[in-house]
Amino acid sequence: MAFRDIYGQDAAIERIKQYLRAGTITGTYLFSGPHGVGKTSVAQTLAAALNCLNDSGDACGECSSCRKISKGSHPDIHMINDLDAAVLPEEQELGVGYKSRKLQQQGEEIKIETIRQLQKEINLRPYEGRKKVFIIQQAHMMTQDAAHAFLKTLEEPPANSVIILVSSKPALLLNTIISRCKVFKFAPLRRDTLEDILRTSSPMDEARVHYLSFFCEGSIGAALRLKDSDVLAEKNQVIDEFIGAGFTDPADLQKLGREGLREHLNILASWFRDVYLLKSGLSQDDCIHRDRADELRQFAGRLSFPELDEIFMVIIDSLRYCEQNLNMRLVVSNIQAQLKH
Repeated sequence: MAFRDIYGQDAAIERIKQYLRAGTITGTYLFSGPHGVGKTSVAQTLAAALNCLNDSGDACGECSSCRKISKGSHPDIHMINDLDAAVLPEEQELGVGYKSRKLQQQGEEIKIETIRQLQKEINLRPYEGRKKVFIIQQAHMMTQDAAHAFLKTLEEPPANSVIILVSSKPALLLNTIISRCKVFKFAPLRRDTLEDILRTSSPMDEARVHYLSFFCEGSIGAALRLKDSDVLAEKNQVIDEFIGAGFTDPADLQKLGREGLREHLNILASWFRDVYLLKSGLSQDDCIHRDRADELRQFAGRLSFPELDEIFMVIIDSLRYCEQNLNMRLVVSNIQAQLKH
């Protein structure tokens, strides 16, 4: 994989290539932005470019170093990663995945033991490459002890090592860590760009392309993972449960778990977003749920703007409660009580 294979992050990549051409890739970097927009792929391509035997300012993908990195067997490239999901072949082809070696880690949190392992490894000379590269994915998952231990590493980083923090929630990182990083911001992909990628990645009907390009909010990773699923049937089932066949029983909603309920609420928010837009006079082509345009128009005629505002507040509050780990029974009961029509 080379930088040219990664979609939608031209500004960040051009800035990185300027550093590469100047030979000034040193210290610690923070790649921040939403999930699934290419942060980790850019980080791993940078690791490959730093160690590519052709030394062209990019990864050639053909030399022994690049091949080892693509297989996850290069001894100088390390990943600290709280995500164990397998990389889909189409994701790797489109710049959304890359294999790499992993430092030992248990659970979602990045604990002090993992950082101590990094500190031990970072002080060793590269085994065969020019630079040792450490990529910490979801860096905001460091515990407090781990974050404070990591600060000691940032005070005097070895010249032959590079650290890349990858985070979708950089606000959760210590300010003292951020202040020691060169920060690169990654933006969601444009909707038309995401549509083009989905159309060319594999045969797909336009209804699926339209829905994914809207609902995935610029995340190519999310769109590629959903493209072969029953995403349209599943989202319509959620809508029917909430607004069609009657509100789901709280006991059933509780069985979804926190993540499942969050996904349902996001679908529900996108439905009422469409209702709001249609009521405001916008075209149905701008609706996420264009496949149910007639029902959307019925809701737009039935609900007032103040009622829609109240519904949005209920959904937003419920999403916040999910993030705050409040009692799920209370969250579900609150939704049921306030969203019944």
